[in-house]
Amino acid sequence: MAHLLGGENLSVAFATRTVLDGVSVGLEEGDRIGIVGRNGDGKSTLMRLLSGRQTADSGRVTVRGGVQVGYLDQTDVLDGDDTVGFAIVGEAADHEWASNPKIREIMGALVGEVDWHANIHSLSGGQKRRVALAKLLIGDDDVIMLDEPTNHLDVEGVAWLAKHLKQRWRANEGAFVVVTHDRWFLDEVCTRTWEVHDGIIDPFDGGYAAYVLARAERDRMNSVIESKRVQLVKKELAWLRRGAPARTAKPKFRIEAANELIADVPEPRDTVALSKMATARLGKDVIDLEDVSLSYGEKSLFDKITLRLAPGERLGLVGVNGAGKTTLLRLLNGEVEPTSGKVKTGTTVRTAVLTQEVRELDDVLNMRVIEVIEREKRSFDVGGKDMTAGQLVEQLGFTKDKQWTMVKDLSGGERRRLQLLRLLVGEPNVLMLDEPTNDLDTDTLAAVEDVLDGWPGTLVVVSHDRYLLERVTDHQMALLGDNKLRGLPGGVDQYLELREKAGLAPSSGSPVAAPAPSGPTEAQKRDARKVLNRLERQLGKNSAADAKIHAQMAENVGNYDVLGELQTKLAKLAEEREGLELEWLGASEVLE
Repeated sequence: MAHLLGGENLSVAFATRTVLDGVSVGLEEGDRIGIVGRNGDGKSTLMRLLSGRQTADSGRVTVRGGVQVGYLDQTDVLDGDDTVGFAIVGEAADHEWASNPKIREIMGALVGEVDWHANIHSLSGGQKRRVALAKLLIGDDDVIMLDEPTNHLDVEGVAWLAKHLKQRWRANEGAFVVVTHDRWFLDEVCTRTWEVHDGIIDPFDGGYAAYVLARAERDRMNSVIESKRVQLVKKELAWLRRGAPARTAKPKFRIEAANELIADVPEPRDTVALSKMATARLGKDVIDLEDVSLSYGEKSLFDKITLRLAPGERLGLVGVNGAGKTTLLRLLNGEVEPTSGKVKTGTTVRTAVLTQEVRELDDVLNMRVIEVIEREKRSFDVGGKDMTAGQLVEQLGFTKDKQWTMVKDLSGGERRRLQLLRLLVGEPNVLMLDEPTNDLDTDTLAAVEDVLDGWPGTLVVVSHDRYLLERVTDHQMALLGDNKLRGLPGGVDQYLELREKAGLAPSSGSPVAAPAPSGPTEAQKRDARKVLNRLERQLGKNSAADAKIHAQMAENVGNYDVLGELQTKLAKLAEEREGLELEWLGASEVLE
């Protein structure tokens, strides 16, 4: 694989804090890299350095001659006075770009429903994001760098982007680097992961699931990460093992390795016990919507929908933008009166809503984090355990030093954590979360999910983050834009299938997506199965050899000559494994 660009001995510091400390990384053709790490640890900084948008305090970035790098900013950088069309294609005539199938497909998927002649400043945040993404993707860059590309995209948009990136280049062509908290997206599109932490970068093979497994193994071997974090990672792995059917389409050796590592990990939550606890607190009646309709002027959002929330129920809501997901939460919370129908709320119900904004913290901006929580309550019950406010604050990522930070000085992700924590301290028994993953890094998301696992009330989650939905809810429902509420026994995958079968064509005059290619023949599928069987046997042997070397390394701790030889063997195994996995993925796509 040819080298595209790289950074050597890069260091960056802000005030007295070192973000990157002499790191060196390289990007080769065919690389599909996801960058993970805590908020503020330097993920976006690293990507800006590699793209040439920021200069390091020391070190250098080299780019192979002729390599073009495209970049999607996390913030809005479009000119608000430009029209949508000009922002994407400039002054190019329609026939110049509309004759390109790739461009037509991108346009249809991202901006097919956006007014081509509207000014950028008149668009919503989600629409601006789609325009910026379309502008980037229609280009022919050799390297694409994406900073939080899934922000403001719905489930359908995230799924389309993942498919596009997987099909954009051949296996050993092009490269992309993505910073995102969307763990499903990381698992779907990335073949390597860079973890940025404490000024350094740790590389891992595979997407998010493989990264979590490798990190747990690294932590176990080194014994340098506190047991609390290890248990949290193991709990995450336990869920991965029981996850959605799509996630089990992995090489068998990976599943077997995860099963061996977490064989003694308990279920993330005892559904029966949880329901009993919730029933005791809530009684039999929670919130019922009966034949509810809601209209604003001539616009109808709901038409005779019925929803009954049970004690301890965990419901995930997905749907197209504008279908009324947030409004449905407001109906359940009693903030909105239906046009017709009934909303029944149990007498013992105490609701709390995590909105998409953080205005709820405006009244405590000049207080310290721990003061905000202790003002509400000093101790409360989580999953049958008594915890002090300080313990819960620490569990959600606020270190002892950070607990004494003023709220106004917190980052967006930290404010989001405090917003959720403040709701939990009030001990509601019905919790509603509206896009709770906004501004949270993957480690914090895992911590939040761990807290929700032990929370005994009724939970309703609106999110485009399908990993979160599958992780913390037991079933999902959809708002498909037809004023109805529909159950999804097949989860998010069923929602995407329903949207695809609906055949929602772009509005008149909008770009039209290219027809999908015909599927593989039965003969091709048979050949693919044979290839997969052979590759899985080879991967199994590779995994066994890898485990044997790790055992030898454990026996030779301190013998650096032997460890060096073993590390060389590990690197060769990893290179072999990467080739086998790429071949496995190529064969598996024939069967999808």
